[in-house]
Amino acid sequence: MARIFEYFVVCGIGTEIRTLDGNRGYHGAGVMYMPSFLDQYPPSNHTLYPPPPPQLPTCVLPAGVEFYGSGFDSNDPSTFPRSYPIVLTEGDASKIYVSCIAFRDPVCEDIAEAYRIPVNSYADKCICLVSRSPSFQILRDALEEIFVLCFSSSGSSKPLWDVIAYSVSNVPLPTPGKDRVLFAIENSLLSVEVPPKEGLPHADISFQPLLQCLDVDNVILLFTAVLLERRILLRSNMYSLLTLVSEAICHLIYPFRWQHVYIPLLFFSGVDYIDAPTPYMMGLHSGVDTYGLTMDGVVIVDLEHNRITTTEEIPPIPEPEYSTLRGEVMKLLHPNVVGIDQMKASRANVSDQYPRGGNRPWGEEHNIQLRFTFLKFFASILGGYRNFIENTATQVFNSQAFLKKRSRSTNQPPDPMISQFLDSQGFLDYLERGLGSEENNNNLLDKLQDAIGRGQNPLSVLPSLMAELEIITISDPGVGISGSGAKYCYDRFPANVRTEEQEEKRKQILAAASGALEYSGRHTNSSLSVHAGNDSKAESLSPRERAAERERMVLDIKVKLQGLWVRLVNLGQTDDPLSSFEYGTILALIESDAEGIGGSGFVECIREHIHSGLNCQLSEEQFIAVKELLKTTINLATSRNDMATVRDALEVSAEMYKKDMNNVSDYVQRHLRSLSIWEELRFWEGYFDCLLDRYSSKSTNYATLVTTQLIVVATHMAGLGLHDTDAWYMIETIAGKNNIGYKHIIKLRGYLSHVRLMFVGYWGIHSVKLQSASTLGLPSPRAQDASDGAQQPAEASGIGRSWVQSMFSRDTSIRAKSFGRVGTWTSDSASSENGTSRKQDLSAAGQKKMQTSIRTLRGHSGAVTALHCVTKREVWDLVGDREDAGFFISGSTDCMVKIWDPSLRGAELRATLKGHTRTVRAISSDRGKVVSGSDDHSILVWDKQTTQLLEELKGHNAQVSYVRMLSGERVLTAAHDGTVKMWDVRTDTCVATVGRCSGAVLCMEYDDSTGVLAAAGRDAVANIWDVRAGRQMHKLMGHTKWIRSIRMVGDTVITGSDDWTARIWSVSRGQCDAVLACHAGPILCVEYSSADKGIITGSSDGLLRFWENDDGGLRCIKNVTIHTASILSIDAGEHWLGVGAADNSMSLFHRPQERLGGFSNAGSKMAGWQLYRTPQKTAAMVRCVASDLERKRICSGGRNGLLRLWDATINI
Repeated sequence: MARIFEYFVVCGIGTEIRTLDGNRGYHGAGVMYMPSFLDQYPPSNHTLYPPPPPQLPTCVLPAGVEFYGSGFDSNDPSTFPRSYPIVLTEGDASKIYVSCIAFRDPVCEDIAEAYRIPVNSYADKCICLVSRSPSFQILRDALEEIFVLCFSSSGSSKPLWDVIAYSVSNVPLPTPGKDRVLFAIENSLLSVEVPPKEGLPHADISFQPLLQCLDVDNVILLFTAVLLERRILLRSNMYSLLTLVSEAICHLIYPFRWQHVYIPLLFFSGVDYIDAPTPYMMGLHSGVDTYGLTMDGVVIVDLEHNRITTTEEIPPIPEPEYSTLRGEVMKLLHPNVVGIDQMKASRANVSDQYPRGGNRPWGEEHNIQLRFTFLKFFASILGGYRNFIENTATQVFNSQAFLKKRSRSTNQPPDPMISQFLDSQGFLDYLERGLGSEENNNNLLDKLQDAIGRGQNPLSVLPSLMAELEIITISDPGVGISGSGAKYCYDRFPANVRTEEQEEKRKQILAAASGALEYSGRHTNSSLSVHAGNDSKAESLSPRERAAERERMVLDIKVKLQGLWVRLVNLGQTDDPLSSFEYGTILALIESDAEGIGGSGFVECIREHIHSGLNCQLSEEQFIAVKELLKTTINLATSRNDMATVRDALEVSAEMYKKDMNNVSDYVQRHLRSLSIWEELRFWEGYFDCLLDRYSSKSTNYATLVTTQLIVVATHMAGLGLHDTDAWYMIETIAGKNNIGYKHIIKLRGYLSHVRLMFVGYWGIHSVKLQSASTLGLPSPRAQDASDGAQQPAEASGIGRSWVQSMFSRDTSIRAKSFGRVGTWTSDSASSENGTSRKQDLSAAGQKKMQTSIRTLRGHSGAVTALHCVTKREVWDLVGDREDAGFFISGSTDCMVKIWDPSLRGAELRATLKGHTRTVRAISSDRGKVVSGSDDHSILVWDKQTTQLLEELKGHNAQVSYVRMLSGERVLTAAHDGTVKMWDVRTDTCVATVGRCSGAVLCMEYDDSTGVLAAAGRDAVANIWDVRAGRQMHKLMGHTKWIRSIRMVGDTVITGSDDWTARIWSVSRGQCDAVLACHAGPILCVEYSSADKGIITGSSDGLLRFWENDDGGLRCIKNVTIHTASILSIDAGEHWLGVGAADNSMSLFHRPQERLGGFSNAGSKMAGWQLYRTPQKTAAMVRCVASDLERKRICSGGRNGLLRLWDATINI
């Protein structure tokens, strides 16, 4: 029997208190704390029901838990209980509906005593009813009855948890359109019913809040943004509004469904999710600060002030559908105003088709009319769409033919709103659901189109509501007969009855917390291990006391690890995890512990992180840190033969991931390939036995159980990238030992081949067997982290070491050891055509010399976002070279511009320019000036010598993406508002808006000798203007996604795009001459080699490709694979080529000059580029790179605010 209530859950402050920042313990009343599960029914040990979602506590108390000095006060509205709904979305896109009541409840005495919380303190608590049915009203009514019953002065006739248990266990889910279920909570009678499946989907909410918060035009604008799958952020100071508006707009797009991230109420600490690049619909309390987030392209819906803002244009709904939709909604909201000029008779005729709401209060009839109005909109705008469903191997719907047909019928060009909608995931999902499924028979959209076509009443497609519902009564036989009329009254929400095991665990945790506080009070400078290691006291302890002391030590270590882990994953964007105190301390804990408490505790921290519902997605730097810590943990656990820790580490590595440039998840597990343990059959046999013990059940067929667990094993093997032959040998051996049948063997083989095919198809094939110390891994065509290969974990900080030393060292002579690591370094030489690479052998002296050629420039406090090299051409003077040729100029998120002089070793910083209020995005310079563009929409011009601010140029309406100083005191700028402007610095004025693009401008090139300008960006169009003539020459269309890079040389324009292609265009003819399509990711930079008349492209796949003319066409004649992350910069000179990548790697290529009478390869000039030198790589994420080929220097700017300057000519 399906139940309407799945769970009753209580969340609040548990026995383990942690702040939102991860600090353990009580830190005062002004701090927010992590909520936990307190109680639930059915209980957590019930085997028939799956557990509630692990993220539930964080979601139902999105702001966290706060402590108070007082409870409910009838004179203070801030103390009143709050009732609100939330919606959770699971991995399979199914929804969970929760009704919540949050209130202040007294803190339990044992928790207050253990953590020394002031007496008579209160804390936030939340009770919840969880359901799979969207019956918001009955969930709220039932929960409020339970809450009122708990705090009623008259009390209840039976214990409160007995009332809860009976309601959750016995109230069934009504049959849609047939049943009405009546049940009682104490003396209150409640009913629930579900509408028929043939009609509109069940929506037990009122649509009135949506129409009260937003006017009709904004409702339609929000509706359009949802249809076009934009990133949508709802803001309000009321939780209920965020959920109700989100659900209402999802129902208005019926029969389509929202296909992307859906979080109607985002917990406060998850505010960084807003910067996710994929479509989403989220709701965020208006009190949460979003300062520092880019919010670029996000549709922000302010429900409090009826305002919608976005940086990207939302194409409007075309006519006549827009006017019709707006008029119908206005008629529903204001019938007396809209129909004021109509005769009464005409209004009566209209009411035959549309029931009159009149002046009656808003009710269910209004909800249905509103939803039906939007359904009619879809019937009109998609008229005749079924004639264009093809369901062929290449497409499901012929959108081009449909748009042409609509264009002919309306005498209008194809509308961008409709074309974008037809390309959406929601429309594709609708077609796929309808083809060959039972859902097609109940498709109201098709029925409505047919009814309109036949001239019938549109409302006839809705099912009749005249059928009498069958009444099902659920009565609680225990109500009113509990002994001698006993009543149960409560001064707080009661706890459920705990088992002895739960009670014992609770006491242990609180005892450990109390002991830790007492201990920290007595010994502020000594650790628990030193205390436990006192020989005289240890001898006086009994075995039981020693075991209890050790258990307390283990718990304390794990608690400290938990705090360190939470702080590590919450480091800021400018912090480098590998050099942080948290990373160093965790690493030292793992290495210094012979018993494995540190390693197993670290893995347990990650597992709890995953099970708590927090995001498993890591930044690039966090990904490197977690990977290195897990490698160390697994290596040490293997040496101890601690297979349990290795198994746990394997499983958590399959959960933690980062996103590559194509938004594909790259899991930590793939980067653990170098560890030798995975080659051992004994490990996989032990892991398989562990899985069998974990999931064995008498009711499960043995062969099915074995096959299922072998599939789990095969999945991990594929995730690690084990060779197909080795993986299959081990799986077949385990299967043979367990005597499963031939059919199951075939199923296993097919599954393994399928997983392997998908894995290799994306990451590439692992063709070399594992060697002892070398990390070969799977060569990824996508972005990887910088530490793969021979990169070693960063050395633990001295502070962390001393702390761990004091914790573990019972015998200092045994514990004393060196924590230093000798980092090995290898460098890949230039690749041959087949992409293979060989390693260069360097002597120790050679390594020392190379390391002296790297300098770290410190000065920025935020990520470096712009970097410019002052070239000789920019500052050329009749007298000769100026001293500032070769300077580097950097901009950062700290809003500052800094000038660096590489010739002054140790004192490179020449000047700091202050004036911007937001991130600096673009920099340029000439002989006497520096110009910078920023997210604050302004362009600032500085005097290079005096560093004084000369001019502030204002005119752009979005962040400035490109600036360039031109001759004659002119500045050329481009911005995300789509405009390109020319400025006169002398008069501080915009002399011309050179051109306008339909999207943000991301890249631009200008030829000062011809006056030709090329600009491109998010509209996927390369625009060519003749600035001097004041006209647009061409719109070069062909790319299908954003254009990231552009290069113009003479009559040739080269563009690189997110569609994985580069294109060669002719400026004079306005045509595409060639398409370069060999990369496996977005092309981020393109360059032209004038000496060779060849092209070099760099992509997010980490590949550098050299192209040259071949019989009138272009072919790739050389691939370079020494970089493992996105290529950010390519700078080509006559004989030198500088390259920088996102993994902080750099390379310098040299093309030797042809000697007189020498032998030259006339057929392949581009192949003459050879790798000259590449420096040692350190673990960091790079945002920008600039090259000075005259002096053979390359500089990179990282997210940690550091500049890394490589001088390739030093100590050769």
